[in-house]
Amino acid sequence: MDDRNIGYTQGIGSSDIGAFADNLAESLDRQMKIAFEPEERKSLRCFSSTEVAGLLRVSTSNLRNRHKDGSFPEVHTDNRGHRFYTAQEIDELRDVLGRTGKNAESYRPGRRDGDRLQVISVVNFKGGSSKTTATIHLAQRYALRGYRVLVLDLDPQASLTTFFGFRPELEFADGGTIYDALRYEDQIPLSNVIQKTYFHKLDMVPAGLMLSEYETETANALARRVQPIFAERLALALEEVEANYDIVLIDCPPQLGFLTLTALAASTGLLVTVVPGMLDIASMSQFLKLASETVKAVEEAIGRRVTWDFVKFLITRYEPSDGPQTQMAGYLRSILAGQVMTEPMLKSTAISDAGMTQQTVYEVDPSQFIRKTIDRALTSVNGVGDELEQTIQMAWGRR
Repeated sequence: MDDRNIGYTQGIGSSDIGAFADNLAESLDRQMKIAFEPEERKSLRCFSSTEVAGLLRVSTSNLRNRHKDGSFPEVHTDNRGHRFYTAQEIDELRDVLGRTGKNAESYRPGRRDGDRLQVISVVNFKGGSSKTTATIHLAQRYALRGYRVLVLDLDPQASLTTFFGFRPELEFADGGTIYDALRYEDQIPLSNVIQKTYFHKLDMVPAGLMLSEYETETANALARRVQPIFAERLALALEEVEANYDIVLIDCPPQLGFLTLTALAASTGLLVTVVPGMLDIASMSQFLKLASETVKAVEEAIGRRVTWDFVKFLITRYEPSDGPQTQMAGYLRSILAGQVMTEPMLKSTAISDAGMTQQTVYEVDPSQFIRKTIDRALTSVNGVGDELEQTIQMAWGRR
């Protein structure tokens, strides 16, 4: 029998699909180990003086003079005399500035006494709106800015988990994900599933396919009146680690199920990503309508209002030269006024090319890209991060 016809004569069954998955998983694991040699884990590059000056918001001459007068510790210097800093070293400089610099508080942007933990859900009803891309870039930007950041992957597809260099189908097949901290039986503390990452001040909670069981289990738990109900489970889980973080970012699945509702009920702010196209905006409109009606039902179930400090709409995959996109972005701003962020996240080859190796524009070596291309991408993601940071600061009663 000709093997090429086996799919027609015998059919392709579930075991064949499972074999496809196993082959892909093994191949991806090999590719990841090759990409991250020799550690076989992701590691973070060092940053130039110009980048560090921008993150600390000081001049490069100030940075240079601080090293000369000995108030900054020395760091690695290449054979041309250029300094390069690890993320931890950047944080050490921030501590020095916080003790000795003018406007010392500006170098410590995180929570102060009385500030509540900011929990921000990144949501959309539709896939392909750059939710995961926005989440990881914001998380890394804030860690580099000095915030203590926790990211939660609440999508069973676990794209964010993979971005951090984990293979969820291999490493978390037997547990260790957010599901274990939310499930209704044998629930474990959230701290038990938090993973330290290669990024200083940035921790994450992984996801995996088992997380999809939460949807069915929640429906059964509601029928049996199990307490606490889904809308309170994440908020209660976060209470255990609240003191350890300033910002929590949640990458939600692209549908309004119990996982997304669990995130919405625990959040202090929402970031809705939207591609500026008619179909995407129509889909977002449906999401908002359904979310409004569903959250009202949640409020009745938990006996309190669900409110947020802010709801912001982030235009993603934006091409300024695209006339219809520009028109739709203007339309969105006219309808939602000040709720739409001024800074869009541009569609960028640098962002997409970095993503091919599960990296962000903060992780890749800038010398591997055309300078104009990487600068354009960095300006875009930095602008988005800084604008949302200002919103967070305002929620804390500053600025």
